[in-house]
Amino acid sequence: MAKQNIAEQFVDTLVRAGVSRVYGVVGDSLNPVTDAIRRHSRIDWIGVRHEESAAFAAGAEAQITGTLAACAGSCGPGNLHLVNGLYDAHRSMAPVLALASHIPSSEIGLDYFQATHPDRLFQECSHYSEMISNPKQMPRLLDTAIQHAVGRSGVSVVTLPGDVADEPAPETAAETAIVTSRPTVRPSDVEIDRLVAMIDEAEKVTLFCGSGTAGAHDEVIEFAGKIKSPIGHALRGKEWIQYDNPNDVGMSGLLGYGAAYEATHECDLLILLGTDFPYNAFLPDDVKIAQVDVRPEVIGRRSKLDLAVWGDVRETLRCLVPRVKEKTSRRFLDRMLKKHADALEGVVKAYTRKVDKHVPIHPEYVADVLDDMADDDAVFTVDTGMCNVWAARYLSPNGRRRIIGSFSHGSMANAMPMAIGAQFPDLNRQVISMSGDGGFTMLMGDFLTLVQHSLPVKVVLFNNSSLNMVKLEMMVAGLPSYGTANKNPDFAAVARACGAFGVRVEKPKELAGALKEAFQHRGPALVDVVTDPNALSIPPKISAEMVSGFALSASKMVLEGGVGRMLQMARSNLRNVPRP
Repeated sequence: MAKQNIAEQFVDTLVRAGVSRVYGVVGDSLNPVTDAIRRHSRIDWIGVRHEESAAFAAGAEAQITGTLAACAGSCGPGNLHLVNGLYDAHRSMAPVLALASHIPSSEIGLDYFQATHPDRLFQECSHYSEMISNPKQMPRLLDTAIQHAVGRSGVSVVTLPGDVADEPAPETAAETAIVTSRPTVRPSDVEIDRLVAMIDEAEKVTLFCGSGTAGAHDEVIEFAGKIKSPIGHALRGKEWIQYDNPNDVGMSGLLGYGAAYEATHECDLLILLGTDFPYNAFLPDDVKIAQVDVRPEVIGRRSKLDLAVWGDVRETLRCLVPRVKEKTSRRFLDRMLKKHADALEGVVKAYTRKVDKHVPIHPEYVADVLDDMADDDAVFTVDTGMCNVWAARYLSPNGRRRIIGSFSHGSMANAMPMAIGAQFPDLNRQVISMSGDGGFTMLMGDFLTLVQHSLPVKVVLFNNSSLNMVKLEMMVAGLPSYGTANKNPDFAAVARACGAFGVRVEKPKELAGALKEAFQHRGPALVDVVTDPNALSIPPKISAEMVSGFALSASKMVLEGGVGRMLQMARSNLRNVPRP
């Protein structure tokens, strides 16, 4: 049997850890590794057009499967392109192993062609970033990187010079067991006792849930039912907790809706379950707060805390349910449910009623129809910006659907590359990229990746020829929009030129038929929907400063001769602006 080199040992170790594919762009410093993948029967190389897409794809695959995923970049600029996608994966707690190949080891530190220091560059977006400079570091260093990624739910980066990858693997290297799953964490009895006491003493309790409630849906519902608690959620908690939830009061934050804000502010005790919700302006400062999280480093960094509980949400609730006293009064819960229903009837549904003749098409209407027509187990990947808003407000989780996006990192251009990684594990599952025209055009080259690999991803393009979230931010600041307009092509024609299905929709009555045709197409498809550029998101709780900003922006538009534009915007939005 021929002796293994380091690259072959590297690939074998990835396979033992459950990795089925590596996303990346080939390059000479990667040659030993890509050739080892070519010759291995249990792992594939997935070529993309930009390394940033490779990192986004790996992060998405890890979130969909819950297992380790991998990406790679060649030396210098190649692996440098991974940075943004790896930041996103790391902040999304996605277990990803990134291979950063490197310049020849003899040239490190000598300002060689394409020289960088990847082992330093990736430190901030990883739990582990080290370089293999000696073959005897293998396979221990790679095992350690994998266990950091899996055990701490994030990114590990291994830097490997191309010449070291081609060297013989050490003969005495032992094949060790690798950690490939996380344990459960139960809080201490002292913390459980204190939390039980706080719950029993409180008259009105609200639960606010994040992505840490994944796998704990039934426990949350049972617990809330016993203590008669409204349940609000952050964006990353939506897919795990909104469905089959009789106590749901919506979402808080800039993209929120419903009565979650009121429920978190009008309670006696707020319990944060598995959330690192970043917008502390939307959290109360005059109620008692307890926080439950498996990551102790995030506890207490967003709000003042009366109790910190270190543990899994599911294990914590399993301890609490039999011990807390059942509350008898539903007064607070029913009042919040009524506020939630009123809010939905007013603001959230305003754009989806009587809009079958509105041109340009309301983006909310597109999201509503899309939600209705998508499969019950569809995966939605969502671009940052206004698509986040429409997904948050109109997509309906059911326990089988998945909704992923750059919800913590907030990167543009994430949706379509994420769809690549979401589709590969199951080619028969419907994957829909909710893309904005700004994000889509940033990494549009990887639409060709869908075509090249015959991936049946459906790109629904919300084409308002504008960076609309930035436009909204300018308005809130009292500024007229500037630099936010995009001059776009017919994206459906571009899709067809690439060899995919493409259809353009300019009238609401054409939408359902176009989506049906795209969904039935066996390969990649793009639906270019021309949407209203004046449709803006209004936060569920608007401040006096925001209203002043809108008014100031409006007056500037009028003073600068933009009366018609302001009138269009008023017709699209201002009837829905709540009073502070």
